[in-house]
Amino acid sequence: MSFHPAPNDPFLEFMRPPHDETPAQRTARIQREHEAQLISDEIDEDIRRQRVRLKKEKNVIKILLLGQAESGKSTTLKNFRMKWAPETWARERNGWRVIVQFNVVRALVAILRAFEADMNGNYATDDGDIMPELLDSPLPYTEAHQLLLIRLAPLRGLETDLKRRLGAGAPEQPPYVNSPMSPTPFETPVLIPYARRVVEFSVRTWEDIVAPNGHSHVPDGGVDYITETLVSCKDDMIALWTDPLAQQVVRRRRVSLPDSHQYFLDALDRIASLNYVVTDNDIVRARLRTTGVTSHSIVFRQSPDNPQKVWEWRIYDVGGCRTQRAAWMSFFENTHVILFLCPMNVFDERLHEDPRVNRLEDSLILWQSICSSKLLAKTQLIMFLNKTDLLKRKLKKGIRVSDYLPSYGTRPNEVNHVSKYFKEKCKEILHTYSPEPRTHYMYFTTVTDTTATSKTLESIRDGVLRENLTTSQLI
Repeated sequence: MSFHPAPNDPFLEFMRPPHDETPAQRTARIQREHEAQLISDEIDEDIRRQRVRLKKEKNVIKILLLGQAESGKSTTLKNFRMKWAPETWARERNGWRVIVQFNVVRALVAILRAFEADMNGNYATDDGDIMPELLDSPLPYTEAHQLLLIRLAPLRGLETDLKRRLGAGAPEQPPYVNSPMSPTPFETPVLIPYARRVVEFSVRTWEDIVAPNGHSHVPDGGVDYITETLVSCKDDMIALWTDPLAQQVVRRRRVSLPDSHQYFLDALDRIASLNYVVTDNDIVRARLRTTGVTSHSIVFRQSPDNPQKVWEWRIYDVGGCRTQRAAWMSFFENTHVILFLCPMNVFDERLHEDPRVNRLEDSLILWQSICSSKLLAKTQLIMFLNKTDLLKRKLKKGIRVSDYLPSYGTRPNEVNHVSKYFKEKCKEILHTYSPEPRTHYMYFTTVTDTTATSKTLESIRDGVLRENLTTSQLI
């Protein structure tokens, strides 16, 4: 049935061509109408595609992993993939071998540099500042230590070669910002001496290194050469790591090593062998700083309430250093869940990018900005109060939280009390700054503990699916 407008319809009168229209004007008008119709058709097609996409993505849940650098985001993504994408995880296993070896070499070279500087009486930091506490306490080095440094010299060349083989990354010097510290919702912590950190090599994403077919992008023969070098230096590497003087040098020169260095260096006998096979724990602890966005899709073949329904999770791990945070907002649209990682062990550490800022302060400022964002008002929030194991280890060494956070007061300097205190502070920020009440969960985690993390992820999966089913009015 066609529509016939009334003769006196004003819209019809408006659309009539002028009575005195010339042939040239008519041609131009028809051309404009044709172009307008093409634009209209394109808009209609775009709307159709959007509807198809929304229909397809009705069961897609977008999850964003956020937190400062070294908070455990990439490790959390690894846990997701290890648990729910086992086939891909298995194919990539061999590709992680060279990354594990890079972790070993990087840590040992950092120790070698500190060891050599201390033996030579160089008590200056990388910035040229003298460390007066070292001047009057030389350590009893022997000729055996000098020989050890000589025999381990190949590791320095190996580190350079590994960086070249791993890809186009560049060491980043921390930018020293002249602006004052940002206000914190927590408190202004006591400033601490800046520890000399290992300058980190970075790549765009570790997926550039670990290929889907399970082979690294390292050129043929690269891994064999690396392995052979490590095997030839194994005894000397173990001797350096287990030497009490080397351990003392690391402490007194405040050499800050990656969290996983002890795990890898304690396993030198296994890793520095010709038949070394990468384990799940090795992959979870392997550290390779990334500057790009890593995403992964996980498909759940059933949900708690409807076994026939298929759900897809798209998990995004974005960079956490200050220079990368400006890109976070572009991922906020249509985000269903934010999983925020707050490392609890950093209360006495400074931010790598700005050594005048306490890392815990920086993490809480990030948490406040997420809680207060109107773009995320409907987004489900999950917080991992992470690195419980490292917090416990630090407290056992006698490092007191109240020395850095005066508001902690006289509470017991024990992991349970400290963890509870941090959790209450994060809850207070959430309730104070959220635009409206929202669903949230908080967990104490050690994401390198794959067994415990697996149970936490199961709880999160069921909670997230149930929340999104409710939101979609499916239950």
